[in-house]
Amino acid sequence: MKLRNVLLAATILAAPVAVKAQPVTGLYLGAGVGFDYLTQTNINRATLGSRALSTNSNGTTGLKTDSRGGYTGNLALGYGLGNGLRLEVEGNFIKNHYKIKTNNGTNSQGVAGGGDIQTYGAMLNALYDFDVGLGFMYPYVGVGVGYEVSSQENAKLYPANGAGAPNLNLYKGAHGSLAAQAILGAAFPIAGVPGLSLTADARFNVQTNKETFHGDGFLTAAGPRQLGSVQLGTQFNVAGLVGVRYAFNAPTPPPPAPAVVVPAPAPAARTYLVFFDWDRADLTARARQIVAEAAQASTRTSYTKIQVSGNTDTSGTPKYNQGLSLRRAETVAAELVRDGVPRAAIAIQAFGDTHLLVPTGPGVREPQNRRVEIVLQ
Repeated sequence: MKLRNVLLAATILAAPVAVKAQPVTGLYLGAGVGFDYLTQTNINRATLGSRALSTNSNGTTGLKTDSRGGYTGNLALGYGLGNGLRLEVEGNFIKNHYKIKTNNGTNSQGVAGGGDIQTYGAMLNALYDFDVGLGFMYPYVGVGVGYEVSSQENAKLYPANGAGAPNLNLYKGAHGSLAAQAILGAAFPIAGVPGLSLTADARFNVQTNKETFHGDGFLTAAGPRQLGSVQLGTQFNVAGLVGVRYAFNAPTPPPPAPAVVVPAPAPAARTYLVFFDWDRADLTARARQIVAEAAQASTRTSYTKIQVSGNTDTSGTPKYNQGLSLRRAETVAAELVRDGVPRAAIAIQAFGDTHLLVPTGPGVREPQNRRVEIVLQ
């Protein structure tokens, strides 16, 4: 599969979710591990001494690798630009075990073998995150380019000579190649840990150069060692990884708003009016009844104080009216005490003729102005 086809497929798969960027701002670290599969890779050339191993009539070796699967891991340091775009430097490791098999049954020599291919690389990736409105998942796509070095371990070919004697060929070496990859994945934020996310992604990696590995072996069971070489075709890996990512500058969610405590409304003040005859400070029967009602209400109602205020009409002089209003207030206060109200809870004040209930001119005998107000507060 060509690299441009992989990138095109990743773009098409990402299109439905390209709606709104979920920004990562500032530095972050990421790591992942997973399963890797090396797709079938042609062996372009295989030689031992002057002999070309397993050459078809069409000039090809007729050999290719048959992957038995492997594993991969990566570690990345990146920077989010805050608009959904991320740039990162990634180090990766890939290891695959493979067997040698033939393309068809026309090989001039039967060949078997296998080994391990391990790859180390450094990639520069560009990724873009999306917000699809789910809250718990943020897809991303990306591409990367870099350089990867592959080496063979325990790589062997077993060509059968004409006499049928088994011959061993061991290939070693490490060779570099330009590489590219496409990435398609998703991040899952961890609730309660700002910046920390689990990740899951698929990676499509291609090494573009044809790598040649050298070694030595025997043409015949009794013969001397001969130099040999194997040239691999383009290597293409498909991997699935899970991992973690931590963004250092993730905003801390604001603390929950404190519960709004609505204070209980203060009880409304209750007012009782006690009226007096003209120029008198003693209580009538109706006045005593009103004072008693106020005293009983004070025992049923939470209050901080009882305000007793004396008033007069304008029929006397201001000085006389001031004294008369005070005597009226004291009379009512004494009656409240007799009705069971503590004296310490009572506050007395006298206004004379300055607080008229019914506005009048001077010298007017207005019954409603001759009063004492009892206010439960």
